[in-house]
Amino acid sequence: MDKALTKASSFWISKKAKEELSNITQDLSSLSNTVEEKAKWILNKLKGKPVKALPDLLRDHNLPPGLFPRNVICYEYDESRSKLIVYLSSPCEVSFKDSSIIRYGTRVKGTLSRGKLSGIEGMKTKVVVWVKVTNVAVESYKSDKVWFTAGVKKSRPKDAYDMPRDAIKVDEF
Repeated sequence: MDKALTKASSFWISKKAKEELSNITQDLSSLSNTVEEKAKWILNKLKGKPVKALPDLLRDHNLPPGLFPRNVICYEYDESRSKLIVYLSSPCEVSFKDSSIIRYGTRVKGTLSRGKLSGIEGMKTKVVVWVKVTNVAVESYKSDKVWFTAGVKKSRPKDAYDMPRDAIKVDEF
């Protein structure tokens, strides 16, 4: 009986391992071709870290879930240092329902805290010309405004960023 159980459990474990490897292979094929990004992704997967969707991470920090476009490849979040890095396959821009436009580089970095993404690198907004966005903040949980700092601090309606949108590829950031 023990041999039968051992054989059955061995078969089940090997089947599960094959399924997981297949899932990893499929996930990897959807990532960008850079070796560094794939290696980081694999390490997190092997460490067993649950990878929360980026909109959920933003929502947990009281930021609008649609702050980044849908075509995010992956992201890294170092909780101990509050550092967030978001990877995109190419420079792109998104037009939001409040007529604002945000342009993203292939890598957007910043410090994520409750209601705020600060020290941003890799994000611009169109005022009259393209201006670097340095901070995005929501002042309170019930606030209906998102404050963008791009030279000057300007409020925009929070509901314009309520869901991730498709981005349009641009030639340069």
